[in-house]
Amino acid sequence: MNDESPVLNPATGKAKLRFKTIFISDVHLGMPDSKAAQAAHFLRNCLCDKLVLNGDIIDAWHLRRLGGWNNGHTNFLRTVLRKMEKESTQIIYLRGNHDDILDRFIPIRFGSFVITDEHIHKTPSGDYLVVHGDGFDAVTTNHAWLARLGGFGYNFLLRINRIYNAWRVWRGKPPFSFSAWVKQKVKSAVGAAGKYEEQLQSLARQRNCKGIICGHIHKADNKMIGTTHYVNSGDWVESMTAAVETLAGDFEILSYEEFCRLTHRDPKGTAGTGDDGDEHFPPESSSIPM
Repeated sequence: MNDESPVLNPATGKAKLRFKTIFISDVHLGMPDSKAAQAAHFLRNCLCDKLVLNGDIIDAWHLRRLGGWNNGHTNFLRTVLRKMEKESTQIIYLRGNHDDILDRFIPIRFGSFVITDEHIHKTPSGDYLVVHGDGFDAVTTNHAWLARLGGFGYNFLLRINRIYNAWRVWRGKPPFSFSAWVKQKVKSAVGAAGKYEEQLQSLARQRNCKGIICGHIHKADNKMIGTTHYVNSGDWVESMTAAVETLAGDFEILSYEEFCRLTHRDPKGTAGTGDDGDEHFPPESSSIPM
């Protein structure tokens, strides 16, 4: 990875993107609204030295109540493992609040696959603390029952939103994410009440880090908070964004839409669908042990 330009396949006219590091969070595998197919599509067609899965990759809360695992969710995990096996990518999996079942096992290492609760990401300009961020959400930390109730409500809104958007498309109008609008209103209130970003900044300073990289609130961001660089990778339920460290050492937010444009690839549709020369995995069982 010594060239900043995309890796072009002349036969197809499609490309893969090169990065030092990719940070992806909040895929929520197990939820019907998880964009697992798009997330896997993104990872298959990006090259990186390190992949950080920054929490809520698997939604154990949803799986405990309703189940919902499908082949697209399995293929996402297989894509991650294949990057480790075939591309020698280092994988760091950080637990989030929806996959807090990992608390029983961490820290644990399987070769270049590490599962833990936080990670120090080293760069030439300074260290970055990488955490999911739920520990600084006042609702998640102090009122776990309310956070779970909120998660149930969010899932319900996503279902209603599918029906609402089908009606909007029939009327010739663009889709509107009512659930995202409500969630951002709630998350903004929680962030203000708990001083979410300020607490993350304080933690970064305590660890002598120049920046912090998190997820959790489903709102991608890349900004300075005082003297601390704050990066949030967003989510793969609605916004479909990741944080990337370029070969030049800069941090950027990359959306799935922009990824498709840069690689000349068609966006994925529903989970498990294929397109234009991508590598796909054969169907497997519709469930995995949790």
